[in-house]
Amino acid sequence: MNLTRSIMLFVAAAVFEIGGAWLVWQGVREHRGWLWIGAGVVALGLYGFFATLQPDANFGRILAAYGGVFVAGSLAWAMAVDGFTPDRWDVTGALICLAGVAVIMYAPRTG
Repeated sequence: MNLTRSIMLFVAAAVFEIGGAWLVWQGVREHRGWLWIGAGVVALGLYGFFATLQPDANFGRILAAYGGVFVAGSLAWAMAVDGFTPDRWDVTGALICLAGVAVIMYAPRTG
């Protein structure tokens, strides 16, 4: 269950960070106003909270692994929300990043 919990926490963190950044973008770049920006700031704070719930106690490892989740999640968000169509290199890069996440977070460790 630790693996499932960890993956779900990464997904939740991605939704809050990417969604928060998107809300700030909408507020500033698309002139939607302070309410959007404020909602984005709250979502970004929730991202930070969800990252702390990972079972691994190493901040650097969590943040490094999350970087790969962020790459893949950003492309997925862009597809779902902004109508972006990734090319094969986007998909290949995202898969490489997710493989890195798996190695960093879930490789067997001794000691």
